[in-house]
Amino acid sequence: MPFLEHLEELRKVVLKSLVALSVATGLCLFLAPKIFLWMKAPLQKVLPEDNYFIVTAPFEIYWGYFKIALVFGFFLASPLIFYLFWSFISPGMKSGEKRGIVPMALISSILFVGGALFGYFVVFPTGFLFAVKILDGTNIHLLPRMAEYLSLALRLLIAFGIIFELPLFLTFLGRLGLVQYQGLKRARKYVIVGIFLVAGILTPGPDVFSQVLMALPLLVLYEVGIQLVRFTGAKTRENLSKPHGND
Repeated sequence: MPFLEHLEELRKVVLKSLVALSVATGLCLFLAPKIFLWMKAPLQKVLPEDNYFIVTAPFEIYWGYFKIALVFGFFLASPLIFYLFWSFISPGMKSGEKRGIVPMALISSILFVGGALFGYFVVFPTGFLFAVKILDGTNIHLLPRMAEYLSLALRLLIAFGIIFELPLFLTFLGRLGLVQYQGLKRARKYVIVGIFLVAGILTPGPDVFSQVLMALPLLVLYEVGIQLVRFTGAKTRENLSKPHGND
């Protein structure tokens, strides 16, 4: 396919993704107040009784609801968006691989949403508890601004979702021949250091425990990705070594 036709296909994918995101965001707008109650629960549970959320602008709550609807709309539309993405790159796949587009889209969505849920249920409670407990005895009251808290929490949900795509990303690079099992294996010690650095940046609190909670699943995901590259890479080398007939 010529380069301009690739650009045209990409434009169609982007437009369809934006339409799906817009529809899903519109649906989530009706649920935004309830989703906000769910979103603020990890910090609300660990706040002292005299601490509470605040707003500093008249319509700040509505902008917060829109951001919630946009992010959760993306989660809702992620199966279709991932399907469009895998369909876009399918011309570069073999005929057998093209049949796996739907499963790949579903796996991508499950990993993305699963990463966000892991961040919410595992990392948020520990990180926010540390952020509150560190103020004990300081006579300082934590009055979190709603907009800032939502921005932090939503960014973390998206970050966790993207990070959980690591095995699929490594597998894709392995299929393209850009990474190999032995290379990933040799780089393991450097990746471990990098993972703990990323965990320290992403976790809401500077406590070691929440960083470890973030780093451990990343290490597991990397190991899973290595084994997937080992399996798919072996198949790729086997296919490349076979003589190709005329099309």
